[in-house]
This record gives sequence, C-alpha cells and structure tokens, in this order.
Amino acid sequence: MATHYTTPPQRDSWFAPLSIDMFVKVLKTSFFHPFIAWIVPLCFRAQNMYWDATPMLVSIFWAAFVSSCWIVGAVNNRLAFGLPREVDLSEEVIVITGGASGLGLLIAEVYGMRGAAVAVLDTKEMENGEARGVTYYKCDVTDKDQIARVAAEIERDLGTPTVLINNAAVVTGKRLLDTPIAAIERSLATNLTSHFYTLKTFLPAIARSPVGGTIVTVSSAIGHVGAAKLADYAAAKAGVTALHKSLAAELRETHPQIRTVLVTPGQLSTPLFYGVQTPSAFFAPVVEPVDVAKAVIAAIDNGQNAAIGMPLYARWVDWYNVLPLGVQAVVRGLAGVDRGMETFVGRAGERQVGVGKGKGEPLIQAF
Repeated sequence: MATHYTTPPQRDSWFAPLSIDMFVKVLKTSFFHPFIAWIVPLCFRAQNMYWDATPMLVSIFWAAFVSSCWIVGAVNNRLAFGLPREVDLSEEVIVITGGASGLGLLIAEVYGMRGAAVAVLDTKEMENGEARGVTYYKCDVTDKDQIARVAAEIERDLGTPTVLINNAAVVTGKRLLDTPIAAIERSLATNLTSHFYTLKTFLPAIARSPVGGTIVTVSSAIGHVGAAKLADYAAAKAGVTALHKSLAAELRETHPQIRTVLVTPGQLSTPLFYGVQTPSAFFAPVVEPVDVAKAVIAAIDNGQNAAIGMPLYARWVDWYNVLPLGVQAVVRGLAGVDRGMETFVGRAGERQVGVGKGKGEPLIQAF
C-alpha cells in the first residue's frame, strides 16, 4: 500500500519561550523566595528606616508570609513523601521501558554516563545506536513471556534491578469509531497492561535489594481530562495513575524502602505526539523532554518519593474535575484540548496509512 507523508505545521515563533511557567519560575526565585523577601527589610534598615515605618512593616510581613509558605511546603512534602533513601549509582541497576528514544533515552544516557547500569527495553533499536553504560534488550512489553526472559538476562548481565521506569507508550490518534479493535487492544496493552507485567516481574527483585529501590510511572495529564481522538490513550493513562497511587499505598505499608515517583506531563515534544499543536503556547506550553528528565533524575538521585507535573497546569489539573460541569465545558472549549489532535502526524513525521490490520490503521509506535 502507498505510504503518505505529512509535514506538521511550524509552531516556533519569537515569543515561543514566553509562558506562564516561565513567569512563575521567575517569581519563585525572586519575589516569592524567602531569601529575596528578607533582603527588602534589611535594605530599609540599612537606610536607617525605623522598625515601625509602614514600608518596613509591610516588607517584614511579606517576608514572614513567604517564609511561612516555604516551611509549610517543606512540612507537606515530608508528610506526603517521607524520608529519602540513600542512592549509590554504582549499586543501581536501572530498567527503562520504551528507552530507545525520547524521554526514556535521555534518562538512560545520563545514567549510563554517570556509572549506573542501565537496561533499555524497547521494540525499536536505540536512536543513537550504542550509549555508554546502556544495554539494549529487544522486548515487547505487552508480552509477559518476553519480559520474564529479559528480566532473567538483566539479572545475569547487570545485577538485581533497583529502579524501574515505566515509560513505554503508543498513540493511535484516531476517533473511537474509526479505531479498529486490534489498535485499541494494542494501545491498552502497551499503555496500561504492560505496567502490571513489568511490576509483577521486576518488583520482587527490587524488594530484595538491600539498598531499596524506586518505581517511576510516566502517566499523562490527558488521563485526568480526556481528549478527542485519545479515548484509548486517556483511559490507559487514567488507569496508570490509579495503579501508581494504589501501589504507592501498598509499598508504604509493606516495603517502605521503595520509593515511588509519578510523572504527569502535558504535551511533550517527543515523537509520541509529533505534529500536535498546543492550543495555547502561553498557558499550555509544550514540555521539553530534557526538563522532565532532569526532574525524574533529581527524584531518583535524592531517593525521594515524588509527584512531578509539567507544565504548570499539569500540577493543578485535578482541580478541573472539581469545577461545575458548565464551567468545565467552557474551559474545555477555550483550552482547545479537543482540537489538539487535528494536526497529529505521528512518529518521525510519518503517518503510514493502509498498512495496518484494520483499514486506515496507522502503524505509529513511539516511546
């Protein structure tokens, strides 16, 4: 059958870096930072301003308020995530599903260069060929027998796994009525069921590790709100989030030495959603994989439990479902979340039509 290629529209512009996330980051490191806030009253005092002067009192109140917020935030994180575990990269064996490209490959390369033993599981060859410290295992994570075989090879070649990063994903990008059952089954198997397979396979080994371990689950903000042409993907990601939260609750009781990290990104600039245009570059900027990778690596390095949401709206997306239904409909329309997939192309800018099992089924798989 013929293969059709579509070039996605360009989205870069001179104001592309400007977003609400950038402004929030600047404010957190300036106006809302305790150190900066306390400099103001100190500067007033250096000018011999009296302690009871109005500017002095206002600046002291603001500095105390900001400091209190930071303290409350630190206490909240400690209550939510507990104490960190000690991490020695020379002792860590990191397993990454879907690590041949995109976010998974970035994390794999960083840890490989830093001395950890890294195993990448994917159906595709690694984009950059070989990477230092990274061992590639060809594995379809929807096949539990393949996972079991590869797990035995990893234990033999690298040692007992201590970190599992469930990152594999596929996107069909079609309306539900146009999606063949086989494509739906493949999507749910890759995006959801594979998490159960990898956890059942690798978690017992991680639990045996004397240094503890970390489970990283890559979900999506779409799992909280859904979107047109993403019914199968959204359903799977909602299930993944629920699975992670339930697993984290179990591990807190039975294996407190194991840390859990939930990653809930918005749209990533990876092949998974190639061609998709963000409805608002200011309020919903496209997230660069390197930024998510840095946050995931920091959580693993520090031995922390964590919940990572990028960009800003991904950290507050749960509040959307609290809004009245009428307000949700208005917000949904303004956000354009259901129009985003209209420009979807797929991996590497190719949309292969007419080569799948079902008529018009795209064979697009990306991680």
